[in-house]
Amino acid sequence: MVAYRYLGSSGLKISEITYGNWLTHGSQVEADTAIACVHKALDLGITSFDTADVYANTAAEEVLGRALAGQRRESLEVFTKVYWPIGPKGPNDVGLSRKHIMEGIDGSLTRLGLDHVDLYQAHRYDYETPLEETMQAFADVVRAGKALYIGVSEWTADQIRDGAELARQMGFSLVSNQPQYSALWRVIESEVVPASQELGMGQIVWSPMAQGVLSGKYLPGQEPPAGSRATDTKGGSQMISRWMSDEVLTAVQALRPVAEKAGLTMPQLAIAWVLQNPNVSAAIVGASRPEQLEDTVKASGVELGAEVLEAIDAALDGVIERDPALTVSPQTRPS
Repeated sequence: MVAYRYLGSSGLKISEITYGNWLTHGSQVEADTAIACVHKALDLGITSFDTADVYANTAAEEVLGRALAGQRRESLEVFTKVYWPIGPKGPNDVGLSRKHIMEGIDGSLTRLGLDHVDLYQAHRYDYETPLEETMQAFADVVRAGKALYIGVSEWTADQIRDGAELARQMGFSLVSNQPQYSALWRVIESEVVPASQELGMGQIVWSPMAQGVLSGKYLPGQEPPAGSRATDTKGGSQMISRWMSDEVLTAVQALRPVAEKAGLTMPQLAIAWVLQNPNVSAAIVGASRPEQLEDTVKASGVELGAEVLEAIDAALDGVIERDPALTVSPQTRPS
């Protein structure tokens, strides 16, 4: 079964394997299959579920809400996010203005069929809204009981510090950051993680398998498998393109003997790797088939020794991205 960790220095425990429905529910996967995946996650001990209003333009929240209907609410931790344009994508259907946050939380709760979410997250930093306005709106969401905790996603270390200070002044805390993080993408390690540790914030990381590349199923010099994310024209292929060079794929194949020696599958090795970072509270995993989760959840509780960690670094040397400047938000609101 899945182990649990505290979310940062808060008292909230979440499952260290968290189920996320980006690129799947309402888009890549039919609703019945998506619901079956959620039910399999519950059966395997996953209690934390991550979504966002922008996923499939609000449809992913609706599917997750239907999948969780009838479950004991107190036994779940449900996360969603606000920032990206949704609905008809009008001028105020985007960003972190007070108007969009207050309307956004009500819309998310309606679609999820809940009276509150456990964690409400700023999906990016909004350069067009004063940070004070954003933080005051989040404070009011918490005071209204519509969200228990507030987090951010893909904020820089300086943005995290500024937001955390304003939150403290307004009587609440930022408890988490949701960044991309994997053995291939380590841009948070030098700045974001130290800032988060200093402030008592935990990481809920997305793409721990680098869009599936670290599963080892993509082979250098060969076409992607039919039905894989690299062939998904609805968004998956664009997101994974960064990792599809023969140089990266060849390096990833060098992880296969490392995983075998550790007694793990390639996906388990990738997820276990991010969970070795003590600032990581959870790794988000998705699934297009329920049986995929049976493999990935076995990464929970795995401890990788120094020899394994060194072997991973050696295999990926030359293709690891570490530049902290790659933590970015749009300079202007997307439309």
